[in-house]
Amino acid sequence: MGNLLSLTTFIPLIGAAILALFLRGNDAAAQRNAKWVAMFATSATFLISLFILFQFDPADTGFQMVEEHSWLLGLNYKMGVDGISVLFVMLTTFLMPLVIASCWGVESRVKEYMIAFLLLETLMLGVFMALDMILFYLFFEAGLIPMFLIIGIWGGANRIYASFKFFLYTFLGSVLMLVAMVAMINIAGTSDIPTLMTTVFPSDAFTVLGINIVGGAQTLMFLAFFASFAVKMPMWPVHTWLPDAHVQAPTAGSVVLAAILLKMGGYGFLRFSLPMFPIGSEVIGPLVLWLSAIAIVYTSLVALVQQDMKKLIAYSSVAHMGYVTMGIFTVNQQGIDGAIFQMISHGFISGALFLCVGVIYDRMHTRDIDAYGGLVNRMPAYALIFMFFTMANVGLPGTSGFVGEFLVLMGIFQVNTWVAVIATSGVILSASYGLWLYRRVVMGDLIKESLKSITDMTTRERAIFAPLVVMTLLLGVYPSLVTDIIGPSVGALIDQYDTATAAFTAATQVALH
Repeated sequence: MGNLLSLTTFIPLIGAAILALFLRGNDAAAQRNAKWVAMFATSATFLISLFILFQFDPADTGFQMVEEHSWLLGLNYKMGVDGISVLFVMLTTFLMPLVIASCWGVESRVKEYMIAFLLLETLMLGVFMALDMILFYLFFEAGLIPMFLIIGIWGGANRIYASFKFFLYTFLGSVLMLVAMVAMINIAGTSDIPTLMTTVFPSDAFTVLGINIVGGAQTLMFLAFFASFAVKMPMWPVHTWLPDAHVQAPTAGSVVLAAILLKMGGYGFLRFSLPMFPIGSEVIGPLVLWLSAIAIVYTSLVALVQQDMKKLIAYSSVAHMGYVTMGIFTVNQQGIDGAIFQMISHGFISGALFLCVGVIYDRMHTRDIDAYGGLVNRMPAYALIFMFFTMANVGLPGTSGFVGEFLVLMGIFQVNTWVAVIATSGVILSASYGLWLYRRVVMGDLIKESLKSITDMTTRERAIFAPLVVMTLLLGVYPSLVTDIIGPSVGALIDQYDTATAAFTAATQVALH
């Protein structure tokens, strides 16, 4: 299977094309067929992606299974995976069949809904596999379009505002990245990512408008990429689009947004910022650590005062992404391992929490926390699942949520103790808002008349949660499933970074003397 990566990437696109070209009508049978075609396409994608994992050699720190073709207009189509990207590919293919299964109750424009998710899966996989910078940018930006439509067409009452805010925030950040990419191609003469990772970009300081730019062009390029990835994560203070997008998006849209799309920012930092602009990362890194610490505390406090369940979980996502950016910019083995682990783990846990909200929203059509209470009396299975993922989100030992946060905190303690102390307080705050939400929704007496006929989870809903429970527990008790795969590639990245920054530090000290 020589074209394994392309096959995995484009099967969902083929499924979307089949739906667009051959499925007619909007009756119940057509809607059912659309769902089954999407389910078959995403499941086939997952099964084929397993071959990528089986063929992957963690000991090889380079790119593997590389495919390269020259396309129209000189565009170079180049795909490959390494230890940093292969697990994001697996996360995407693993979650998408569950996302499609969660859409089974949708009755409005079902065919178009399924096409949007299938297109989105192809574009997300392309981001994690692209080894050409132009190709990466095309996948990265095109992914906005299906998500924009998912929120704008199938979202809540305020969906148009939320979809435009999502699109404009993420698109404007990426315009700066495009400018930096053009500059990089001019300097290096290529858009090939492996070549760019070994290219030394200029880092001589210069003055602009009386401001001394330490790290020179590298710092400016770093900031241009940072503008795009920080919005995508999203980092404080450019996070305000996320709660609006989550609240208005349909359940399946929220799951994809939280579980996969947010990870593109973290992946971008690891693929571009650290290897290509090590001097820029060294100069701006301490600021990023403090921004991450502020994000963890601030968004956790904001989560505590929310009345909408989705909004609370959305702010929780921003706080957890704060640990990710913090771990990445420690630039040590524990920190980066922890950041990647946290992203994978957060994919399962936050996706499951949004599905938990979806389960009761489908029954009651409200996300207002005050509308619930005492659900344990009518929905014991739901109460158990919701409790499990709340605890995983808090970082209970034995769940995957604990491992990522613990590794990040280990990494940051070696770099900046004060940032570590502030970040650790986020663990207490996450327990506060998580348990507060759970107590108000699930515990207590069943007083409200509207809830007295509510039914427990269906077999389909339980089947969706089962794989997420298994993965959260498995990674919690056996984290080396992830760390063994990412470890060698992360080690190579850190070695390359240390070599570049050591030379810069030495040159700076000589200049000072």
